[in-house]
Amino acid sequence: QVQFVESGGGLVQPGGSLRLSCAASGGIFSRYVMGWYRQAPGKQRELVATITTGGNTNYADSVKGRFTISRDNAKNTIHLQMNNLKSEDTAGYYCNLWPATMTWGQGTQVTVSS
Repeated sequence: QVQFVESGGGLVQPGGSLRLSCAASGGIFSRYVMGWYRQAPGKQRELVATITTGGNTNYADSVKGRFTISRDNAKNTIHLQMNNLKSEDTAGYYCNLWPATMTWGQGTQVTVSS
């Protein structure tokens, strides 16, 4: 089964930027549609962005124009470049296939606060 390790989160001021990374293992990465998800306290996990095997991307309306998802099939990794961060972006961020499997990584916490 595919496993995921996320990194790159932290504390950032509103308007700032972060770049998240996700390393996947245990499967044929290049065959998978990949996604970034997030879960804020007290809320359900939501899909943030997806990227197909060919590099086509889709974004939630709330992050469109601010976030960019990318992938490196040679390194079995995906990234999420987050710009112009807002307080409502505060959440744990997770990567997974799309549709998601039952196996989640530990996630990486993003906190946007002044």
